[in-house]
This record gives sequence, structure tokens and C-alpha cells, in this order.
Amino acid sequence: MENQNKVHWQKFLKDVFICSLGAYGGPEAHYGVFTEQMIIKKKYITEEELVELMALTGILPGPSSTQTIVAMGHKMGGPLLAFLTMLVWALPMVMVMMLLSFLSQFLDNINISQEGLRYISPMAVGFIIVAAYRIGRKVVKDKVTLALLLFGAITTYFIREAWIFPLVLIAGGVVSVITSKEKDLWNRTTLNPPWIYLIIFSIFAVGGIIATFIWDNRTLHLFESFYRYGYLVIGGGQVVIPLMYSELVEVKQYMTSQEFLTGFGLVQGLPGPMFSFSAYAGGMAARGGSVLTQILGAIVGGIAIFLPGVLLIYFIYPIWENLKKIKGIKVSLKGITAVAGGLITVAAVILMQSSGFEMDNMIVVLLTVVLLLSKKVPAPLVVVTVLLAGFFIS
Repeated sequence: MENQNKVHWQKFLKDVFICSLGAYGGPEAHYGVFTEQMIIKKKYITEEELVELMALTGILPGPSSTQTIVAMGHKMGGPLLAFLTMLVWALPMVMVMMLLSFLSQFLDNINISQEGLRYISPMAVGFIIVAAYRIGRKVVKDKVTLALLLFGAITTYFIREAWIFPLVLIAGGVVSVITSKEKDLWNRTTLNPPWIYLIIFSIFAVGGIIATFIWDNRTLHLFESFYRYGYLVIGGGQVVIPLMYSELVEVKQYMTSQEFLTGFGLVQGLPGPMFSFSAYAGGMAARGGSVLTQILGAIVGGIAIFLPGVLLIYFIYPIWENLKKIKGIKVSLKGITAVAGGLITVAAVILMQSSGFEMDNMIVVLLTVVLLLSKKVPAPLVVVTVLLAGFFIS
């Protein structure tokens, strides 16, 4: 029995690794990859469960797609598999970004062309369109949920601020409860939350700030800064970048604007969570000492930024199933997931606008959608084909 469980874990972690290799374009596109690999192909969770997790992580601070896949690991095998899931999902790209922090001057000198990566954005749009289509079918059940999906899409299209995302999700839940005709919504249930994770989260948050006032140590300051980015940001990598730029480049001047943007450009063209950029930024900020100091800075940046979001998911997810037993929470989830469907839909529009409506981009989007919907071509093969096409044509 134990051996079967071990094999099962290995298969699950292999699928997590496949997801990390195909996860381009930020959280919304990541959900498209999760849908393909973890739901359609392997059926680890249902589409409904994925949308509920998206809604949950959309309200929590931290890297939303990372929290979602860690929650999947928690569901499949508890805290230990959740931890291994985190390592398999994030560690490869964190290591790559750490190495790139040593190559920044070389990268500036050779002036890497972004032309070879030109079709990554249109491909990500294709993933998002398919995810939006599949999720939309699940969450739109009546006129109210359709209206909430449109509300989420339109509002976040015109207001691209970090605070709007949790606000519209909560609003969707409130509207769903108000318009519900069900009675006795707020029934009692036993939760028994694992408080230890919330206590550890708080100790790191408060302790880090206090420690920086007592000791003037750059590695310690970096841990506090990156941990703070991790708990102040809701919505993933694109939201944390301006915060990091402001402090690391403009205020503390740990690196130049060009060095920061070079790393950001590279992480855009690499798979995996965008929070892995923190390893590059941490390594760059720790320069000036030994090689070991720079490696330590990269490791600290990589660990610190993921840690708060993972601790919060460890605290919330074990009580998530019991929370859903409260009728009011279950009803509110209908509205929250409908709004989440709207956020996914508008992400495709925003990303398409940024990548451009040229004919070759539109062809890449269309081919990606057709191949994914046909279910005959694996998602990783779609990614590899698009990358090769970009470099060949450029």
C-alpha cells in the first residue's frame, strides 16, 4: 500500500513538473495549463474545485497560481506532498534565475533578442481562452452568475490596480448571498484551523521588521523585504514587480534599472512562477561580497517571497472543505467563481492587446486553441512547437 502511495506521489509530482515547464504568461495562463494537465488529462481535481481554489487564492496575499498548485498537493497527500509540490513547481526556475544573476553583465553585453520569444504571449492567450471557455461553462448557471462574470471582466479591464481583484471577488460573493433564496445560510460547522501556520507567518512578519532595526545585515534586510513583498501582494508576479522596482532600484539602488529590466524580460520568457524573479533580484542585491554571499541573497529572495503565501495556504486549505459546508459560504462561492471566470476572460483580452493583433500572432492563438480543444496534442508539445517557431522565424 505504501509503495502504491509512493508511486502515486511520483506521478503527481511528475505532472506538477510538466505544468511548470508549460506555465508561461502569469497566473491566468497557468490556470490554462493546470486545466489541461491536472484536470482534463489526469483528473486530480474537478474544474469546479479549480475555480474555487482560484477564487480562494485570488483573495489571499501571495503567488496565486503557486498557492493553487500547492493546495492541489495538499489535497492529494497532505502537508508533505504540498511541500514537495512547491519545490518541484518553483525550484527549477528559482535556480535558473539565481544563475542568471551572475550573468547579468554578460546578458547586457550580448543584448539577447526578444524576437525568439515573440510567440509566447499569443500562445499564453490561447491557453487562457480555452481555460476561460471551460471555466465559463462551469460557473455561468443563471442570469446572476452571467452578470457577475461580465462585471468581473469589465471592472478589471478598466481598473488595472492590485486592490480591485480581491474587491470584485468579495463583491461577487456578497451579491450571490443577497440574491439567494435559500434559508438558514449561516449554519454552524467545526473548523479546527491549524493555528501554528498563522503563528509562524506572524512571527516572520513582525520578527523580520524588528530584526532589521537591531542588525544592519544586508541578507537579513533582503529576507524582510522579500517576505514583505510576499504578504503585501494579491494577484501574483505582475503585481509585485512595481513594488520590487521601487524599493530595490529607486530607493536602495541595489541594481540599475537596466539590470532589473533585463532580469524581468528573461523571466517573462521562461516557464514557471513569476515570483522566481526574486532569486535574480536577491542575487543582484547581494553583489559586492563573495560568490557565497550572492548565492545566499538569491536563495533568501527565492524562499522569502514564496513563504508567506504558502504558510497562508497551509493555514486555510485544511479548513476549506469544512468552510464550504456552511451554506452561506457555498452560495457565495457561486458568485465569487463567476467573477473569477470574468477575470480569466479579460486576461486573454489584455494579453492579446499587449502582444499585438498581427496576423502571425492571431494564427498562433487560433492554432493553440484548436490543438488544446482537440485534446490530441499534449500541452508541453504545444509550448515547445511555439518556442521553436519563434526562434526559427526570427
